[in-house]
Amino acid sequence: MSWYVLYTKPRNEKKVAELLKQKGVDVFCPIKEEIRQWSDRKKKILEPVFKSYIFVRLSNYKEESIDVLTTPGAVRFLWWTGKPGVVRADEIQAIKDFLENYKNAEISVEIKKGETVVIKEGPLRETVGKVLSIKKNMAVLYLKSLGLNLVATIPVQSLNKADDRY
Repeated sequence: MSWYVLYTKPRNEKKVAELLKQKGVDVFCPIKEEIRQWSDRKKKILEPVFKSYIFVRLSNYKEESIDVLTTPGAVRFLWWTGKPGVVRADEIQAIKDFLENYKNAEISVEIKKGETVVIKEGPLRETVGKVLSIKKNMAVLYLKSLGLNLVATIPVQSLNKADDRY
């Protein structure tokens, strides 16, 4: 049996994983605990480690992939050089071990000047911008989609790299 990478709709990772488990599919959705600040309180929440990706173990990709892809929230499998991308079992185990042993570890994506990013929290959530500069842990973004030219300074941990849609 091999592990495959399944791309999901944004913010559907946990829901898709649960639906696939109900179908009897072996699924791994790595999650981490985060503390989120609202205006009136702080709350612990479980967030996926890899945004829009989960791992699915299938014994026969051709037969079982159709059932996986018809699950609400599932988009497509990740492909590499014309074949579905396979993740080795030892790599899955390494992710599990890392998350178990380093519960407070920060997993981050390198963000560089000139890249297009999506703001993942706060009043500008889901807004797309271009990185003008980065100083310490703050990024200065150019935000054109608001209908005006606005430059905002946002904490780097509040940003995700934008995918091909943007």
